[in-house]
Amino acid sequence: MATHSVFNPNPVSTFTSSTISTKGDKQWPGYLMLNGKQMHVRLSNGYRARARSAINVNSTAIEIPHQWYNLVPDLAIKPPPPLHPKTFEPVKPEDLSPLFANELIKQEVTDERFIDIPEEVIDVYRLWRPTPLIRAKRLEKLLDTPARIYYKYEGVSPAGSHKPNTAVPQVYYNAQQGVKNVVTETGAGQWGSSLAFACSLFGLGCEVWQVRASYDQKPYRKLMMQTWGAKVHPSPSDITHAGRKILQMDPSSPGSLGIAISEAVEIAAANDDTKYCLGSVLNHVLLHQTVIGEECIRQMEAIGETPDLIIGCTGGGSNFAGLSFPFIREKLKGKINPVIRAVEPAACPSLTKGVYAYDFGDTAGMTPLMKMHTLGHDFIPDPIHAGGLRYHGMAPLISHVHELGFMEAISIPQTECFQGAIRFARSEGIIPAPEPTHAIAATIREAVRCRESGESKVILMAMCGHGHFDLASYEKYLQGSLVDLSFEEEKIKESLAKVPQVQA
Repeated sequence: MATHSVFNPNPVSTFTSSTISTKGDKQWPGYLMLNGKQMHVRLSNGYRARARSAINVNSTAIEIPHQWYNLVPDLAIKPPPPLHPKTFEPVKPEDLSPLFANELIKQEVTDERFIDIPEEVIDVYRLWRPTPLIRAKRLEKLLDTPARIYYKYEGVSPAGSHKPNTAVPQVYYNAQQGVKNVVTETGAGQWGSSLAFACSLFGLGCEVWQVRASYDQKPYRKLMMQTWGAKVHPSPSDITHAGRKILQMDPSSPGSLGIAISEAVEIAAANDDTKYCLGSVLNHVLLHQTVIGEECIRQMEAIGETPDLIIGCTGGGSNFAGLSFPFIREKLKGKINPVIRAVEPAACPSLTKGVYAYDFGDTAGMTPLMKMHTLGHDFIPDPIHAGGLRYHGMAPLISHVHELGFMEAISIPQTECFQGAIRFARSEGIIPAPEPTHAIAATIREAVRCRESGESKVILMAMCGHGHFDLASYEKYLQGSLVDLSFEEEKIKESLAKVPQVQA
């Protein structure tokens, strides 16, 4: 199916001018006009800029996608299936029904290339989608680079990140099934906030286990969730068996996403009216995030640009997959050939330092085993890691794509990331969340290489959220108390020794 099939058919439109619209002799705030409509493609400095295509070239108006894209059917080698945690046999749909809504289970295992987005979900998406594609002209000038840097900005959502792209459909499908409550975990708080937001719209109860280190560092994320009606617990907690077990071993445990997942899954499995929602890693979550890439393909086509390099941060991988998977589809078709680069924190480097093996998605071993790049399911990042990306494993589908050679991965220490974030904030005006600082740092590295080589590459960056609730980490950096973490090889080896031995 052609790329344009994911959008509603629209009449063919034309650019009314080769420049972005003006008001008098002063540049209007940078939106391309298409038949009188503002398009979400913005130049950050307000300079006059010409579309690279001809004045009257045909183009389609940018609309919210009406279908999500599933990469799996386009892969010649299919990803390994998840395994039951007790039998080590491939998981059946009924095995997942105690945790997930039926429609989400179908999406998890589907071999359909495109999945229709319900109109009720699109109606909520309209609160913030389409999201802007912005050219970072001021950052380019600061770096004195011939590279053209674009970022797809997801921080305009009500929760301030890309996470509502999947929170809304997950809650919608649970509501349609008659589920009364959903539970989840959250690390930095973006996912918990997004799920609380979605539950407030569809009338579901929401309960969140927030990693203890983040719970203490980010009180306003907790308050944001509570404002939308969610109950929030620090994890590990004394509410669950999994949490009490961890606290017995370490009463001062800073927590981890793996522990918080175990607690939320335990509650969901024990209550018939409650389901579990996950903000990253699983196939259906990555599927929902592809609205990012589908929009971005159209936006770049509209301005006549093709990315040479696509960069995104990776923790569990949903934001990275959401931008890159539609571009990988076009790459597989031979239409484009960008380098696709994942960037992770040196403090939690699953892609660059982990092993590709079957492992549990949680600390207690309650979830299915997934073939993924993992640091071991009981790996706990140092609590002074400010990067937000704290999960011990990488999304199985991203891990598989990495193994197939369609993308590459690097890790960057946190002080370099925050140095890049400060440069970005002071040139582009947006304070990034800690997660996309990794992508920013990698983009700056590449832009400097272009300055040295004279190459005018087009760099596309995933800018997945703002950092308004993360200013404590910026305070540490500005005061000089944020330090790079030494990579503890022994800690990783100890954790990897506990990865189940499963015949691949």
